[in-house]
Amino acid sequence: MADETVLETRLADLAASGRRLAAPMAADRIRARGERRVRRRRAVLVSGGALLAVAVGVGGLSLTGVPRGPEPPAVVPTSTASPFAPPAPAAGEEYAAELGHVYGAVVKGDAVQVTVEQLRSEGGTAAPTGVVHTLTLPRGTLVETRRLLDGKPEDVELGALVDRLASRPRWAFAIDYDSEGRVHSLREAYWLTG
Repeated sequence: MADETVLETRLADLAASGRRLAAPMAADRIRARGERRVRRRRAVLVSGGALLAVAVGVGGLSLTGVPRGPEPPAVVPTSTASPFAPPAPAAGEEYAAELGHVYGAVVKGDAVQVTVEQLRSEGGTAAPTGVVHTLTLPRGTLVETRRLLDGKPEDVELGALVDRLASRPRWAFAIDYDSEGRVHSLREAYWLTG
């Protein structure tokens, strides 16, 4: 029985020392894991900072550039665009009209290209504005005519009028533009003189 008591006492001492030694080991492991995390984080920050420094350096070099020789002299740009801008309909209106002499008609496949010399109406007479542009319209574009076809009011397709509109500026038209700048129709401006 004495042996059993001694054995139990020794087992109890052994269990107690095991508990004492186990707790510090767990704490050391936790501390070691934390230190590894901190080292990894620092390494990432350092490498990211180095990468950022390299990127800034390369970007700065590309901005300053390498000398490539003398720069060409500055030239004032000249406008090559036409001063013409399609008129836009006013609020509540479907179309906006441009007055102009329509001439120089040429058939181009399923389209007709015409030259338009913009006009300004001054007291019933036509005065040129100095703006000339070209329009390429489908052959089926409707044209309201009066004097052009011997005084008979009639709607005719543009393709049928190419011969009459091929020569010099003679016929004045009101050209109707929609809100997207497309030509909807042409109306002979028979009320204009000159």
